[in-house]
Amino acid sequence: MTRITIPARDEAPEASNPLLDAVHAQLGVVPNLFRLIAKSPAALTAYLGFNGALAKALDVRTRERIAIAVAQVNGCDYCLSAHTYLGLNLAKISSAEIALNRNGHSGDPKADAAVAFAAKVAQERGHVSDADVSAVKLAGYTEAQIVEIVALVADNVFTNFLNEVAKTEIDFPVVHSAEAA
Repeated sequence: MTRITIPARDEAPEASNPLLDAVHAQLGVVPNLFRLIAKSPAALTAYLGFNGALAKALDVRTRERIAIAVAQVNGCDYCLSAHTYLGLNLAKISSAEIALNRNGHSGDPKADAAVAFAAKVAQERGHVSDADVSAVKLAGYTEAQIVEIVALVADNVFTNFLNEVAKTEIDFPVVHSAEAA
């Protein structure tokens, strides 16, 4: 049961409605996460702005791989379910790749460095080593892209934490972080 009431689409604060309309236009639905964040128009504005800007960071497959790894690290079943669905259906990532992502890895050598680094950033709350940063650079990521990886981790940590605080009802095919990948 949710701890924070998720408003029905027509019960969201008026200031959130144009933003939710934009989410609906883009996705065809308004997932529970967005309706939850919509309780605070300021939070929804901030989240959509940050998330929208990061849609230009890296490529969609790497972004989804990172989201899956971070959701697994944080034990967020809502985000793990959502990003597994998006990974399979939007980014066209295989089930085998998703299993690797949940364990902080990728079958693609370059993506593996980004996913491993993102998982480490999440696990260590940013306290990574020089070797961790060097490994991402050696894989071919620029310093700007390393900043983007950290930003993607932060973006996902926000939704992971919010969904865990709220115990948001999962409106995607359910994947549990406690189950082996």
